[in-house]
Amino acid sequence: MRFRGLRSGWTPAVLVGCGALAVFLWCGVSARDLAVFAAYLGAGVLIPGTLLWRALTGGGRSLAEELAAGLALGYAVEVLAYVPARAVGAPLLALAAPVTVLCAFTCVPRLRRHWWTRHATGRHSSGAFLSRRHPSPPPPSGRHSSEPSVSGPSVSEPPLSGPPESGPPESGPPVSGPSASESSASGRHPSGSPSAGALASEPPASGRHASERVAERVSGRRQASRAVAGRRRGQGGGQGVRERVPGWCAWVLAGIVAYLVGWSALFLYQVPVPAAYVDMPYHLALVGEAKHHFPLTMPSVLGEKLSYHWFVYAEMAATSWVTGIEPLTLVYRLSTLPMAAATVVLVAAIGRRLGGRWGAGVAAAGVAYFLFGPELFLFGPEQVEDVSFPTRSMFTVWASPTQTFGVLLFAPVVLLLVGEFGRRWAALAVLLPVLAGAKATYLPMLLAALLLVLAVRAVPVRAGDRRGAARTADGGRRAAGRSVGGRRWGVGRAVDSGRRGAGRTAGGVVWGVVRRWRRGPWAGVAGWTVGCLLFAQVVLFGQGAQGTVVSPFATMRGLWARVVGLSDPAVVPVGAAAVLTGVQLFCLACVWGGVAGLGRRVLEPAVLLVVGVGVAGIGASVLLGHPADSQLYFLEAARPYLSIAAVCGVLAASRLSWTRLACLAGAGAAAALVAGLLTTLVPDGTSFPGGRLGLVVAPYAVLAVAAVLVWRRGHVLAVVAVLAGYAVPTSVREVAGHVLPDGEKRERLIPPGARAAGRWLRAHSAPGDVVATDLHCRHDGWQVCDSRHFWVSGFSERRVLVEGWAYAESTLSRAGLFAGSYLAVPFADQKRLAANDAVFRAPTAENVRRLADEYGVVWLFTGMNPRLEEFARLRFRNATTSIYQIP
Repeated sequence: MRFRGLRSGWTPAVLVGCGALAVFLWCGVSARDLAVFAAYLGAGVLIPGTLLWRALTGGGRSLAEELAAGLALGYAVEVLAYVPARAVGAPLLALAAPVTVLCAFTCVPRLRRHWWTRHATGRHSSGAFLSRRHPSPPPPSGRHSSEPSVSGPSVSEPPLSGPPESGPPESGPPVSGPSASESSASGRHPSGSPSAGALASEPPASGRHASERVAERVSGRRQASRAVAGRRRGQGGGQGVRERVPGWCAWVLAGIVAYLVGWSALFLYQVPVPAAYVDMPYHLALVGEAKHHFPLTMPSVLGEKLSYHWFVYAEMAATSWVTGIEPLTLVYRLSTLPMAAATVVLVAAIGRRLGGRWGAGVAAAGVAYFLFGPELFLFGPEQVEDVSFPTRSMFTVWASPTQTFGVLLFAPVVLLLVGEFGRRWAALAVLLPVLAGAKATYLPMLLAALLLVLAVRAVPVRAGDRRGAARTADGGRRAAGRSVGGRRWGVGRAVDSGRRGAGRTAGGVVWGVVRRWRRGPWAGVAGWTVGCLLFAQVVLFGQGAQGTVVSPFATMRGLWARVVGLSDPAVVPVGAAAVLTGVQLFCLACVWGGVAGLGRRVLEPAVLLVVGVGVAGIGASVLLGHPADSQLYFLEAARPYLSIAAVCGVLAASRLSWTRLACLAGAGAAAALVAGLLTTLVPDGTSFPGGRLGLVVAPYAVLAVAAVLVWRRGHVLAVVAVLAGYAVPTSVREVAGHVLPDGEKRERLIPPGARAAGRWLRAHSAPGDVVATDLHCRHDGWQVCDSRHFWVSGFSERRVLVEGWAYAESTLSRAGLFAGSYLAVPFADQKRLAANDAVFRAPTAENVRRLADEYGVVWLFTGMNPRLEEFARLRFRNATTSIYQIP
């Protein structure tokens, strides 16, 4: 009893939450902002989203899963409510959505039950909004009501595509079997368990206690069948079976979130705003744009269309309107952490669904966040030093809010598709359109995975394979003990159905494919995904691509050009780029080699879906190119699902002792360390056989050959352990490096008085006022203008005539993949830029008036420029900044 609190899932969650609050207070967030943000997040997003999740899907397996998925759904509803509210000029109308949901679920009797969650065992839920004890089941017939009632075992319905001991019927090819009437006649329940009649026909047991045991078995199995049936019908509000997250799993997941908090505190929260990551002012400017304008344009280039996924900025803008919290506090501190925490839980929940146990989900989350590909050239030789093959990481929580928001919204979509939810379409109808505007990488990956599932399901399955898949999906409920006649009946129905569907005519073949596609949600979701993709590309992104083009091996071409000092990566030979891509795939196999252990499980639609997402992410990162290597976000997006598939593959493969696996992983880690140390002994890459390319490939090739030898002599799990061992040294270094102070002196590229000047301008101007500035480049002394300059529009929340243009569609579309840095691309409208800069370099009454009349400029934002006082009114000045108003 002393350690009972440690086994509760609430204890680690509360501790991590308190730790996060302490970190935010230490980093300068006011107690008022924390309280208001937590209140709005809970009452305006989390609770309404969870209630809707329960009502629309029937609820989840555990409260943690429901809360995480409910937070994602709540964010989606918030965005869908804010966009029209902002469009009509009343942003606070976004509050109507959560208020309506809370009132409806409070006042409508049929919806009121969704406030509670229950366990079939009759015990309290491990923390819902409200907890209610499930009433004890009635005693079985024939027992006096005064006798003790013994409930059946707590039954948790198997996941859609679990391991051989559990799985739903929807996970594999349809199973033909005896009808319910035949099952009853043979003394078996349709689900595969003995019916009451069969138990009643058993030989009578001696004594009253034996008969009670028979009645208890009947009662338990009846409760189990009713619970499972209720879950399949989608009876929400806690009507189905709930399970608790094991205490140790809750502690591990909380540890991952605590790690993210510590990393963020070191590299963002405690970093002064002027020295933060270069893209943070850009995110801040887009929040200001979403807060004051609709439709959105690029705030740093007046009139430039915004071909970018901007829904996360709409979410932050809605939060700022409702709570009164500064957008800077939301972008630099508060908003992304709840999204990241919910993502950790959802990744574990999907892993639990497919792996059949919470340990699989926790392992998948650990692999997703903490396992990285091997890097063998960290310490030389000089010609190839720091050569690394990207496997990406999940540590872009605050550096890319769009990625954080996208991964959160995509996880419940996958959960709905792999889980056995009685209803899913309404939730998908809400999530997919918001996902389209949250991150452009996810819908193409989802569509590719769905098409893969449909392609596999279109292939007729042999009767033997169908029976094997059925046994895997049903978890042994239709066991080999079925009578010979029942087996012949089931196989006969499967064979006859296949002959009828794939008959002698072309029409029969097509009809057979259609019938197979109609089993499951895959075709319908694929069609809805195509519609959302078209909407996003035509309406949201304006057919812009942000510089993304089809260019196979673009990542490796750029890597090799940097190694050999080529100015044009396009001249890198295709053979060299293909060889380096093969090395990168080997590094990916070191992280996710467990996928090879899936075996026949890969044919299950749910498992095939997550594998398809991973393959699509890898394929897109190899086949696409971007001036800033943004094609690698596809690989990052696939990381959680490749990790889930890898863990499921390890569980599906035949068992090896954990001691042996640990020894093999240790041997792999030692081999990687030795290979890395041997590379430092090579004095010059040019003298190595094959030149620098041979030097780079050789150590990875040796490790690959060693893994092949292990495979030929051992088991697939042995190879997986060795490959994972190769990744251990790099992973340890990366994990430690993210929470250890780097001692790097960060350059302050934003003047000390810039924030105060921007806030003054925001307070003394209208949202529609246009600002002109001569601040365009982050480094004035560089030969190339780094135009990632966004803090004027970010701090002022006003549109600027010309500030920074690096991320504009007009810039990236002209950059060219291998035509030099996109930072060197000049501004597209040189006439506008010249008219803008002339006002600050050589101000005259004429050019100042032209700027006001032709472009609608009202304010001039600059440094120390006394000559402007002759033609504009000085309104603000501090040590670094002056603001003038054109009369």
